Amino acid sequence: MFVHKAAVVGGGTMGGQIAQAIAASDIPVVIKDVDQKFVDHAIEEVKNVTTGQLAGKVKKEKITQEQADARLAEVLANVTGTVSYDEFGDVDFVIEAVPEKMEIKQAVFAELDAVTPGHAILSSNTSALSISEIGEATLRPDKVVGFHFFYPASVMPLVEVIIGDDTSSETAQTASNFAQAIGKQPITCGEVPGFVVNRILNSAVGEIWRAQEERGLSIQKIDEGVGAANVAPMGPFILVDLLGLDTVYHVADHLNNSYGERFYVHQGMKQLVADGKLGAKTGGEGLYKDGAPNIPGDADADAQELADLFLGKALVEACLILEEGVCSVRDIDVGMMAGAGLDPRRGLFPPFWKADIEGLDVSLERIEKLNEKYGDERFPVPVTLKRLVAQGRLGFNAGQGFYPYPQPDEGDQPEKVKLETRGDVAIAWLANPPMNAISPQVIQDLGTIWEKVNANPEIGAMVIASTMPIVFSAGADIKAFTQMDTEGGAELINNGHELLKGFGNGRIATIAAVNSLAFGGGCELAMACDFRIAAESAVFGQPEIKLGIIPGFGGTQRLPRLVGWGKALEMNTVGDPISSIEALEAGLVNELVPDQELFDVALNWAKRLAGQAPLAIEQVKQVSFRGGDPDAGIDAEKQGFATVFFSEDGKEGISAFLGKRKPNWQGK
Repeated sequence: MFVHKAAVVGGGTMGGQIAQAIAASDIPVVIKDVDQKFVDHAIEEVKNVTTGQLAGKVKKEKITQEQADARLAEVLANVTGTVSYDEFGDVDFVIEAVPEKMEIKQAVFAELDAVTPGHAILSSNTSALSISEIGEATLRPDKVVGFHFFYPASVMPLVEVIIGDDTSSETAQTASNFAQAIGKQPITCGEVPGFVVNRILNSAVGEIWRAQEERGLSIQKIDEGVGAANVAPMGPFILVDLLGLDTVYHVADHLNNSYGERFYVHQGMKQLVADGKLGAKTGGEGLYKDGAPNIPGDADADAQELADLFLGKALVEACLILEEGVCSVRDIDVGMMAGAGLDPRRGLFPPFWKADIEGLDVSLERIEKLNEKYGDERFPVPVTLKRLVAQGRLGFNAGQGFYPYPQPDEGDQPEKVKLETRGDVAIAWLANPPMNAISPQVIQDLGTIWEKVNANPEIGAMVIASTMPIVFSAGADIKAFTQMDTEGGAELINNGHELLKGFGNGRIATIAAVNSLAFGGGCELAMACDFRIAAESAVFGQPEIKLGIIPGFGGTQRLPRLVGWGKALEMNTVGDPISSIEALEAGLVNELVPDQELFDVALNWAKRLAGQAPLAIEQVKQVSFRGGDPDAGIDAEKQGFATVFFSEDGKEGISAFLGKRKPNWQGK
């Protein structure tokens, strides 16, 4: 399902910011509310946010003021305001952003069910309510999904895509694709109170709230200490004032009612909400007033103790979410990065990645001490954590924890790909941060590794894995490719094809361990391997068509042989990604496993294949493709790629991609 027109029900600031993200992505959007003043406010928010974003580009001299004015007019032209449903007859995706009351949401969804086409997806920007219950108000519960933005929606990149009891996999994938289309980072999760980010964040921060009230600690000293301990982007009490006390209290109270005393409700905050002192949104008075604490407490805070409480509880809650099957390892960490500001570039790491770096044995010891002190209700010891420690999977230094990590062979190593040898199995680790882009250097280094592997007669299988916990390879390094001359580009393409061809016809069995995003060249790299083992978080796609070009490393040839001509044509011409489940069903993936088990399973396959007769492996691989002519197909793809890459449309598509704008196709 594709989204050509969207709608937002519920004006005001949040509705306006959601609509702005859609309009700025050149998708027409309707904003509807019951009162014209709310609609007008939302449209004004679209204008203000867009003006601010464009002003930043003008200041950095990326565009001129004249271009900014023209772009503002284009964005506003994508927005329609209304107090009726007259514009909803042709919408494809609706985002409801009305007050957080079930009766209001169900009434709105019943109306939407009647006025939108049958294929339209109806989503709710709820932060807490049941998607399944909301869907009961419609005749299409399979097309009802959660679509939770984080405030402010104009800044925060995360969207939680929440799957209800009846939500179809197609609906969830369309919602994820739409989130990406409007510049957001989606994660997919099941329907539980608090979903992912709010649940983990409130559970962890709640322990600091509890300590503050029970011990009479100074909130200012807590904020300073927690900030200095580098466990969160800012102090917990300052953050509440910025978000709004009423919003935070509503979520905290809901989680306390849902889960019990594992979630603490700050009583001082509760009283301030009752008094209408909500922080920044009411002029600034909240937990702080004029920069000074506005609630009792002046005792010193032990920053390390509070940091241990925060880190321990965040990991406990993340493990519980994982063990309940609500969300995957990768999506939990990505959610905390995009929704809670835990940015590794600033030394802030999400729960699982942080635990791996610290050492899972260290993390387990911390939680066991907290459990001994505070009991099972507040600090249950996660089964997953105990299991990994018992297996010796202690994190980064051990080479395996929640994620796998390279332990390269001694001696000289290429820059962008690292070789690790374990008996008769080799691991080629992609190491081109942050997104493992397939650059000319990566191709060269991977070729160097492949030569070493082939020169070692004891190696019978090779696994290609990622050193990046949250990505396999996001595709080709377009900028690097555009900087090459025609002769250099042709040589690179030819060398790259010869390398990938070697993966599929030699004596060494090749396995791609796809942990996350495998787009474009990354997907083609995986397809060149004999087998693909995918984590639940894996996503596959061939998005080259959106740049006005075609796959250049075998995507037009290997993909049809794996998934059939029809599905391959769809993926190569539409360009939208597919989930790991869909990839398994289509035949692109051989086995699908939980995120934390991916590397072990890939090694298991490699050890089995390495023990097979190498000559027989080689002949099976070569003979299996004799039904078609892969060499002729690749030659045709190379010619087609060159034709479009050097065309006016190809140049325009790449320029638009690099400039983060919509391309203007000319058909030449």
